[in-house]
Amino acid sequence: MVARRADDFAYFEGRFVALAHRGGVTDDEPADVENSLRGFAAAWAAGFRYLETDVHVTGDGVLVAFHDEVLDRVTDAAGRLADLPWAEVARARIGGQEPIPRLDELMDALPGARFNIDLKASGAVDALVATLDRLGAHDRVCVGSFGQARIERFRRLTQGRVATAASPVESAVFGLAPGLRRVWPLRGQVFQIPEHHPQTGLRLLSPGMIADAHHRGAQVHVWTVNDRPTMERLIDAGVDGLVSDDLVTLRSVLIDRDLWEGQP
Repeated sequence: MVARRADDFAYFEGRFVALAHRGGVTDDEPADVENSLRGFAAAWAAGFRYLETDVHVTGDGVLVAFHDEVLDRVTDAAGRLADLPWAEVARARIGGQEPIPRLDELMDALPGARFNIDLKASGAVDALVATLDRLGAHDRVCVGSFGQARIERFRRLTQGRVATAASPVESAVFGLAPGLRRVWPLRGQVFQIPEHHPQTGLRLLSPGMIADAHHRGAQVHVWTVNDRPTMERLIDAGVDGLVSDDLVTLRSVLIDRDLWEGQP
């Protein structure tokens, strides 16, 4: 299968991809409702067309939009999602207030939004494919994963219909092995990376990496950026998108740069 370029996917339309990380934080919504429908709706109301979320599956196969593999950190319940039935997960409240949304519920509630989805569990792969097929939502998402096997399986099952982020191997090659960038097989349409590798601290992002990614038809989105000077510097460097928790600052920067294309 011939690899497709970012320009081949409707998901990447527009001049800049401003991603609300787990719903983000606005003037109206605090961080303690992260990854809730309320948080995502607030990001949408603030004008953000792109929303970032992770997905897991419950013990009985329900696909949920949630970051952690356990409920303990952000909800009033406890336990591993993969071990619990949906009926029990549905009773948990994020920040003691908001229910955990199913992915299909989230996409139905915000039909104009586009979603960057991180596959956090192997069992989520088939469930996500089935959800996208059922909703006809292939053009609304870009899917990535820190798990090499997970993203490769998702690509096989979707056969090029869905935009995907570069795999961990692809990202490492482009960030750390400049001599291979122009010849390495690339199947992802976007590099979603931090400036430095989380484990080694080595720099992944460089002018050469950005230029070579663009040469191969891929975009570069950087996570997670929460201060104005870094946002400004990365935009000057030529990145195509930023993932942020601080939606107020990111929107302000993009408005000042005439890059804001949010909802009215």
